Amino acid sequence: DRTHKDKLFRFIFGKEENKKYLLELYNAINHSDYENPEDLKLTTLEDVLYISMKNDVSFLLDYYILLYEHQSTLNPNMPIRGLFYMSQLYHMWVVEQKANVYGSRLVKIPTPQYVVFYNGEKDVPDKMYLHLSDAYQKPITDGEYEWTAIMYNINADRNPELMKSCKALREYASFIYMVRENYQETGNLNQAIEQALNTAISENYMDGFFECYRSEVYMNVLT
Repeated sequence: DRTHKDKLFRFIFGKEENKKYLLELYNAINHSDYENPEDLKLTTLEDVLYISMKNDVSFLLDYYILLYEHQSTLNPNMPIRGLFYMSQLYHMWVVEQKANVYGSRLVKIPTPQYVVFYNGEKDVPDKMYLHLSDAYQKPITDGEYEWTAIMYNINADRNPELMKSCKALREYASFIYMVRENYQETGNLNQAIEQALNTAISENYMDGFFECYRSEVYMNVLT
């Protein structure tokens, strides 16, 4: 269950040819209205999505390092995992920019954003903040050393405002819900996937994505 959903999420939102869906998700999360998918530079880092947004619209210092991860099991260790990922991303950025972080001049770095999309069966709030400090053996209260993962529950019928803003996310969540429900009813995963695919295609989910990539979606869910 965990693997098939994680792989399908990355197939939809993490492939170069599908960047329009990722841009739609970015806009929904950040309440922005970017229109050009080529403004996104995407790489994959250990099965999570690293997204850098190039701002050629307003020419403001509005740069981000974004890290998106999908989880179908509730994992309280996401903050420290995200910290590991982000440190690698910053290292990559410093090398690419040839930034001198050992000099006396302050190096301006992209602003980090770490988002976890949760699609498991455990009932959790629509939005949660997972703090690194929750894991400290010696608690702190002043927030001096903190790192946070923002976790959105993307199960069907959760986070209605976010889902309304991102058709791709809403219909991905609906598809996963159909697979889960069909499997519980039939006990046959192949049949459950086929039924969900037929519905997604007949209802034109993601403007034909499921019809165009039917075999790829099937194998991502089945594998």
